[in-house]
Amino acid sequence: MAQSTSITVFVVLIISTLALVNGSYLYPQFYDRSCPKAKDIVRSVVAKAVAKEARMAASLLRLHFHDCFVKGCDASILLDNSGSVISEKGSVPNRNSARGFEVIDQIKAALEKACPQTVSCADIMALAARDSTVLAGGPSWEVPLGRRDSLGASLSGSNQNIPAPNNTFQTILTKFKLKGLDIVDFVTLSGSHTIGNARCTSIRQRLYNNTGNGRPDFSLDQSYAARLRQNCPRSGGDQNLFFLDPVSPTKFDNNYYKNLIAKKGLLSSDEILFTQNQQTMQYVKQYAANQELFFQQFAKSMVKMGNISPLTGKSGQIRKICRKVNS
Repeated sequence: MAQSTSITVFVVLIISTLALVNGSYLYPQFYDRSCPKAKDIVRSVVAKAVAKEARMAASLLRLHFHDCFVKGCDASILLDNSGSVISEKGSVPNRNSARGFEVIDQIKAALEKACPQTVSCADIMALAARDSTVLAGGPSWEVPLGRRDSLGASLSGSNQNIPAPNNTFQTILTKFKLKGLDIVDFVTLSGSHTIGNARCTSIRQRLYNNTGNGRPDFSLDQSYAARLRQNCPRSGGDQNLFFLDPVSPTKFDNNYYKNLIAKKGLLSSDEILFTQNQQTMQYVKQYAANQELFFQQFAKSMVKMGNISPLTGKSGQIRKICRKVNS
């Protein structure tokens, strides 16, 4: 009986590291034989990029989010405009803000040299997101691999599916649920805003005309709002940057949640987690009190997000250059 139980536990453990999608498995060991140094190569290039510019960690993590919420985790966000492709880079959520494409190019070039046409751009982004999180002081997780790259992009999907800073609570939750993510994933993945920046254009409405009455958002600490207005005027300065977490802007920690409790969530889409829903408020309080709890759930939610509708098996392709479909 004991042996039977141990075998069952072992099988459950194996299955928990695999993600069954479209009848094919994503699993962390996917490249162990075909490109054994793949993970090391990705980690090395990401480490150099983040050492050069700390903000790059947040940028690479965000790329993975913005890819997965459109058509699934298939590297569609990396495609430039071409004869058959209208790039997602021109969408409202990505224009003048999505970045890190050159780092992905560097990783891909290094991998093509080591093992040509083996590692997908979609898997590169999933690994780079994990490595960025770790480099910023956050949790690590095993990244299930085996995604393939899309043959097209969706500008309309990028405009419609990615949660926006001024979306209502219900709209954002619906966008998560449509991707198979739940309310826990919503609160947890929002915690990635513990690093990175937002632009003035993303917070202006909140600072000056939140409900159409010409006044700032009442759920924003007013002294904090006054400081933000100094660098985000009513007009102009659209690209001026603000730390999403002013306490520890480049460190992946739980200060994001502490900020929400203090009414210092930068984006409306952040603060509503504490002000609009009792369930999410409780999660915010738990994560603010227990960083380890946040880290454990963040790792689980990232694996879950990375499993959104990937292309596997013979679907899609392995692009030679991430910016364009193979000719």
